[in-house]
Amino acid sequence: MKIALLGKGKTGSKVLEVATDVTVFDSTHRPTAQGLRGFDVIISFLPGDAFRELIPMLVEASRPVVTGSTGFAWPENFDHTLREKNLAWIFATNFSLGVVVLKQLIEKLHQVEHLFTEKTFSIHEVHHTKKLDAPSGTALSMKEWLGSPCEITSERTGDVVGLHTLTLETPGEILRLEHDAKDRRLFAEGAVWSAKFLYQNQLPPGLHAFQKVVERHLAL
Repeated sequence: MKIALLGKGKTGSKVLEVATDVTVFDSTHRPTAQGLRGFDVIISFLPGDAFRELIPMLVEASRPVVTGSTGFAWPENFDHTLREKNLAWIFATNFSLGVVVLKQLIEKLHQVEHLFTEKTFSIHEVHHTKKLDAPSGTALSMKEWLGSPCEITSERTGDVVGLHTLTLETPGEILRLEHDAKDRRLFAEGAVWSAKFLYQNQLPPGLHAFQKVVERHLAL
């Protein structure tokens, strides 16, 4: 499986440790639609704005894409565009398999929140100082999975890979769900796992969330 890697930052560089046949495209080796057609899968960990600018070219390249880029909005009706082009893409705000488990717990919490008459939810996320978007994509996803009003606070300090804490507080108790990423390699492993999934043609055309892909795979 030949991988085209867009960007070689803190997380992108870890893809080089996880996969073998990888070619890096960056500011000194810019990607083109024609050049990308020589690869089996494209992986991106570019900043959101940079990735969004490349979307038309990536569609033109007609290759499956795995992206962990965050802090941008998808073009309108993009899932329909991919289905028309017979392309499958996987995206994630967090490529950790552990976060898939966290999603299950958060959704379960939403199902039982009616047990508590007085309650507040909050999410606090901590990342390294070079992370541009705040709140993080993972924190926003957690709020979406919860499906209830929830304040999000953000902190940027040191070289923290990613710490996300969801807190449920009532007058009598506090419940916390926490995910602490210890090494960026885990995100690269999740992205390469997704790339192999696409390479083996196991998904129909369209835009697929990583968490839902893993959930469907586990249900097989």
